[in-house]
Amino acid sequence: MKKPTPRAVTTLVIFALAVWALNVDLPKPWLDAPHPLEIDSLQAASGDSDSLAATSDTLHSGETIGALLSRRGVSSSAMSKVMGAASGLDARRIPAGMPVTVRSDSTGAAPREIVFQLAPDRLLHVRRTGDSTWTSNEERLPWVTDTLVVSGRIDENLYQALDDSATILPKGARAELAWTLADIFEYRVDMSRELQPGDQFRVLFERMIGSAGQTKIGRVLAARMVLSGTTTETVRFDQGDGRAAYFDATGRSMQAAFLRAPLAFRRISSVFGLRKHPILGIWRQHQGTDYVANAGTPVRTIGDGVVNFAGTKGGYGNLIEIRHRSGLVTRYGHLRAFASGIRAGRVVTIGQTIGYVGMTGLATGPHLHFELLVDGTQKDPATALKKSAGAPLAAADRPRFDAQLTILLASLGKAQA
Repeated sequence: MKKPTPRAVTTLVIFALAVWALNVDLPKPWLDAPHPLEIDSLQAASGDSDSLAATSDTLHSGETIGALLSRRGVSSSAMSKVMGAASGLDARRIPAGMPVTVRSDSTGAAPREIVFQLAPDRLLHVRRTGDSTWTSNEERLPWVTDTLVVSGRIDENLYQALDDSATILPKGARAELAWTLADIFEYRVDMSRELQPGDQFRVLFERMIGSAGQTKIGRVLAARMVLSGTTTETVRFDQGDGRAAYFDATGRSMQAAFLRAPLAFRRISSVFGLRKHPILGIWRQHQGTDYVANAGTPVRTIGDGVVNFAGTKGGYGNLIEIRHRSGLVTRYGHLRAFASGIRAGRVVTIGQTIGYVGMTGLATGPHLHFELLVDGTQKDPATALKKSAGAPLAAADRPRFDAQLTILLASLGKAQA
């Protein structure tokens, strides 16, 4: 049997990882409720005691809101009046899956009220007040908030760990919690590279439950991660004036001068070190890290800096090079395109979108090639960025912080929900 070429093998690996990324459960605002627009619960929530015949529907992918309303018996003449009265509803930006309820005095009668569920906690009521007059009002549904503790062991990745341990949450909320944890720790941990089998997490967070049973994640109050035996704890601290941020147990901000990774959600196709180049077919030092992601995924700069270069450069394809402070330079290769305004000399800020994942240059599939240089020498981002630390809390805030830290870490240590 003919052996597959290195290029073919690499292509299959990247394709498999991309498929995995596409199949990660993403939270959809209407899908975490057992029945997103159950009529009984909706009427109870809105206080509408009228005895009306009601039918529920959802906007299909690629369907216009006009097609849905027509399917539910709204005439073309009434439709223009309904849309004109539906303040706050942009027909061009309605996502697929949005629930809509149409109510009539009796089955088959002309609609008397149409309810659009704009979000889990937002209903837009459009009512017929006369033969041809329609008015609207928006209703906010209440949420019930409780506090939970979830902990688990990481064997593959954070998504898997939360899927296994946070069964009290619907799958979309588990993914949302994973994203929130990754955001909190993104200056300290590269979730796609540094997690090892046997690592652990524990998180204290608010769960919010809507009137129709929807679940969403509220504030994360405290979290602990044990990575390769090293424990990092963080708590949410209210700094006053509505400002809140996360600090570790020593009082240092979880935010630092540099992010640990140039993509918010990602999966790496190779690690720093010696590997066989998938196209050239020779062994060479692979300086940097490849992040597998869908084409078009936004790429962010990991720190403040100035663009040195933005253009095409050999095997890198479309490349952006940014000069940061302390002699540090980062490179972002194989980009499909640059973000608007990105050019040599442009000042950029940490987290700013600078380009989009692609496969230009020597690339077998969509991914970002990321490099980090210190004083002109290639460095492993996983080790070079560990030295980046957050600023300490102001001395005047320490007494209040210490008291809150004690309370939150005690709550974090309580039995799992």
